[in-house]
Amino acid sequence: MTTPLEAFGILDLRVGRVLRAEPNANARKPSLKLWIDFGPLGTRQSSAQLADLYEPARLVGRLVVAAVNLGTRNVAGFTSEVLVLGLPDAEGRVVLLAVERDVPLGGRVY
Repeated sequence: MTTPLEAFGILDLRVGRVLRAEPNANARKPSLKLWIDFGPLGTRQSSAQLADLYEPARLVGRLVVAAVNLGTRNVAGFTSEVLVLGLPDAEGRVVLLAVERDVPLGGRVY
């Protein structure tokens, strides 16, 4: 049986910097295509439901936290390789988790 601490260790959460962002016009829910630099892990793509609160240009340069080991998904014709983490506000819009200060790209969350 897996303990809660072991289960958390299976999830690989890393810090990356958004290099590029644009609307995912084909998505059913308002979403953005993101290209994220994870340092030694390279650049990965994500489709994230962030369009309600975030303009693409304002995301460029921002640090985000993402799960990098969940596999890939095809989201409205776009390959999403990582899951960017956020939580809903009172109206159900996704708010990104914030990184307090600059840290090395690809750093593991623990």
